[in-house]
Amino acid sequence: MNVFTDLSEITPADGDSGTKQSIARGFGGASRTYDSASRLQKTMGDAMLVNIPGNLSPQAILDLGCGTGWFTRKLAVTYPNAAITGADLAPGMIEQARTTGPDIAAWLNADAEQLPLADQSVDLIFSNLMIQWSRRPDVVLAECRRVLKPGGVLVVSTLLDGTLRELKQAWAKVDPGQAHVNRFASEEDWRALTADTLPDSELEVNSIILRYDSPMALNRELKDLGAGFKGEERRRTATAPGRFRAMCRAFPGSDDSGVLVTYEAGWLYWLKPYSA
Repeated sequence: MNVFTDLSEITPADGDSGTKQSIARGFGGASRTYDSASRLQKTMGDAMLVNIPGNLSPQAILDLGCGTGWFTRKLAVTYPNAAITGADLAPGMIEQARTTGPDIAAWLNADAEQLPLADQSVDLIFSNLMIQWSRRPDVVLAECRRVLKPGGVLVVSTLLDGTLRELKQAWAKVDPGQAHVNRFASEEDWRALTADTLPDSELEVNSIILRYDSPMALNRELKDLGAGFKGEERRRTATAPGRFRAMCRAFPGSDDSGVLVTYEAGWLYWLKPYSA
């Protein structure tokens, strides 16, 4: 079984430039609402920050998929003597990062699959909830391995299969056969991928459950993040209001207190050996 092919079939984003541009526009368009909606992103990024080795003193840091620069700024506080680069595919996110807070980083509009950085030029790569949007996560990880110095550290978070299972279940009841929810790689596929690309890396997994006032509130948050359904099989017209209301009624566990939504989280940690 070719794990790379399997991953490219189940990850939501296509690798062609047109689809990448569409993803960049989607996230860029959400740049002003992203920080207020990013509960999950902040939770997962904070978990990575505390797991960076305490003895690391990086001279050069890359925040890959930096978005609005929320964690770029946190990294600048944690490592005030490091040169930091925030890179993102979405020009709108880079523009928002530049205009939010002090100028603490070099901001780079770049594709994670083709980083314009020299070999072995970075001591720490921090990438929070970006890689799941790539059709070729193996290429992204290979690029990280290339630019990371021997002895450098890579920390990556991603979403795994089972994420938004409640939303998927509700849509399956009211619109069977039509995809409405992004698909994500399984834990098994990620372990197989990283075993080949980043030997001796560690993958930690956990379920994160967030409460929303309603399925409508979940939909609004995904929209404010720019993280709506991106699959090629999505409808090209807006979902009918009646069908959307039916989905809300079918949402499992929905009551006056709101709904619970599951995110399957994965955190990847890798120390690049000096022999690599």
